[in-house]
Amino acid sequence: MNFYIALDKGIDVVGDIHGCFDELVEGLVKLGYKKNEMNEGYYHPEGRKLLFLGDMMSRGPLSLKVMRLTMDMVKENQAYAIDGNHNWKVARYLMGKKVQMKHGDDRFVKELAEYEKEHGKQKTESFIEEMKEFLLACPSHYIITDQGKKLAVAVHAGIRDSDIGLDKPAIREFTRYGDVAGMAENGKPIRRDWTLHHKNELLIFWGHDPKPEPKLINNTINLDQGCVFGGRLTFFRYPEQEIIQIDAKENYSGETDHAITKYFRG
Repeated sequence: MNFYIALDKGIDVVGDIHGCFDELVEGLVKLGYKKNEMNEGYYHPEGRKLLFLGDMMSRGPLSLKVMRLTMDMVKENQAYAIDGNHNWKVARYLMGKKVQMKHGDDRFVKELAEYEKEHGKQKTESFIEEMKEFLLACPSHYIITDQGKKLAVAVHAGIRDSDIGLDKPAIREFTRYGDVAGMAENGKPIRRDWTLHHKNELLIFWGHDPKPEPKLINNTINLDQGCVFGGRLTFFRYPEQEIIQIDAKENYSGETDHAITKYFRG
């Protein structure tokens, strides 16, 4: 698998979207992207590319519209997308595997049922097949290069320095879920801080674990500011290192006790 992508005219990295379509489009327009009249995607007139950090769907209101936009942009070579834990769960569900679609994944299932009511079984099956193939093809991470020099890494939940550029099941597990040390009594994962062990010079973009602000810590930056929980959708313009954020229009998740919800909404 090819993990290398060229910086070229610039890359705009976007954190976990989770079906927040309106915020995504607002951010793209603010970044200067234009609507592609041939499909549902967008393009940048200066040749910049968008890079999705995984978990484009589930939890939020418009997962299918986000997936359509993402797939069209990747197909037109206007964007890149990496794997994520919800990507993986949805892909297995679409494959017919026994997956517990909860914690917001049930909203994806409901959307798909509504889509079938509106568009019919045949078109829905075609859409399912397209999404399944797309999600299964997403790499665990990307390495951004400029004239052969490695500059940065984009990953969903985290990556060990020694695993950069490699691909095997154990690495995929880490990049999807981070460094998990079991489950707490409330059913949520106990996460170890993998960023403490990052030693090389590569800047790492990641998401998955929502943080109030996109702070640069040990040459890593978390770009998931919990848009679906009522926070913000974060874009990072690289190499300019400029942060663009879009406020969530509402808390779509229904979780009122989430730390991000409390931080942004009080």
